[in-house]
Amino acid sequence: MKVAIIDYGMGNVASVDKAVSYLGYESIITNNPNEINSSNYIILPGVGAFAQGMDNLTKLGLVDLLTNEVIVNKKPFLGICLGMQLIATKGHELKLTNGLGWVEGEVIKINEPDKSIPHLGWNEITVTNDSFIKDFNQKDFYFIHSYHFNVTNREDIAATVNYGNSYVAAIQKENIFASQFHPEKSQLSGLSLIKSFLNFYA
Repeated sequence: MKVAIIDYGMGNVASVDKAVSYLGYESIITNNPNEINSSNYIILPGVGAFAQGMDNLTKLGLVDLLTNEVIVNKKPFLGICLGMQLIATKGHELKLTNGLGWVEGEVIKINEPDKSIPHLGWNEITVTNDSFIKDFNQKDFYFIHSYHFNVTNREDIAATVNYGNSYVAAIQKENIFASQFHPEKSQLSGLSLIKSFLNFYA
């Protein structure tokens, strides 16, 4: 089983690669279409602005390729942080930008006057569905984000996090799983979640 970790200039892909390799899976950091096509899983990590992320994916010719692999071919997909946000319909960071459009909703700024922004640090998640992620209910994961994914269809939400208000912490829709938190930075719980994702969609 080979895991393609998408390199599009938005964050440290090395830590994701290290986590996947530690779990015993073959992984490759790539933006090469042939390597992505031949992979069994796709991971889209990322840290940074929505508009820049989409611009980078577009310039690399990855938007249609990823959509074909994930939406048409149903290849298992894990989105992390910005990688989760980019699967939205639209994002409002820097400027209004169309996202990949795989999960309906918009990425908007966190509005918490009494909280520090970005939302930074460890928080428990509350699981809202009954798939592999149910084992991680009330587990702590590491967050860092100023924008959040306002998901349109509640059934697409896999977990929430409380930060003044309730925000989407994870999404699951068919072959797509995505987390606002960073499992690769979340110690044993994070490694266990990555392993559970890979096993669930094996």
